[in-house]
Amino acid sequence: MPKGKILILEDDANLNETVTEFLEDEGYEVESTYDGYEAEERIYESQFDLLLLDVNIPGLNGFELLGNARESGVTAPAIFITSLSSVDDLEKGYESGCDDYIRKPFVLKELLIRMETLLKRGFYHEQKEYIDIGESIKYDIGSNTLIIDDKPISMGNKESRLLKLFVQSSGEVLSHENIYTHLWDYDEEPSDTSLRTYIKNLRKMIGKERIVSIKKQGYKFTTQK
Repeated sequence: MPKGKILILEDDANLNETVTEFLEDEGYEVESTYDGYEAEERIYESQFDLLLLDVNIPGLNGFELLGNARESGVTAPAIFITSLSSVDDLEKGYESGCDDYIRKPFVLKELLIRMETLLKRGFYHEQKEYIDIGESIKYDIGSNTLIIDDKPISMGNKESRLLKLFVQSSGEVLSHENIYTHLWDYDEEPSDTSLRTYIKNLRKMIGKERIVSIKKQGYKFTTQK
């Protein structure tokens, strides 16, 4: 199971191939693109865990691409990989919505460290501090805490990680494989029986109607309207 799904936008074919092969060897699923319009299509077609974007590329440049994506509600963390080095360029990068900026040439290990640091954090580019799940039920984005009737609720590690994944993917159907990837560490064996137990525990806390079973597909999380 992949550690995460990464989009890379880089028009230098050799660098694109090098980074792609390196990340695949590290356990990531990677989709490679070479121009801004192709990358934009992929971003709106699929959900990515992280975006690696060059800036000076054919079609939309990286700043425009990410700015448009942020305006459209794309919240995946993004790292610019570019030869641009001025402070003005750095400012443009962060204003467009990036989370980190790495200058070429770079060491692949440094890129990996920056990526994994971002992937561990959780929520990105969310304007709200809380997400309403149901009547008197909220999720605190900053502390990843479930709050019911203004009181924090103690949860097991797996239930906590599962709720975070559901909240981040609200309205989407999450396959069992996707959930396994996020819930179980690499030295653990995923268990459908255990997953059903965690789902059952969460439903007791937030209501059965919030986690919908989709036959042969997975689960979908919904918040109050």
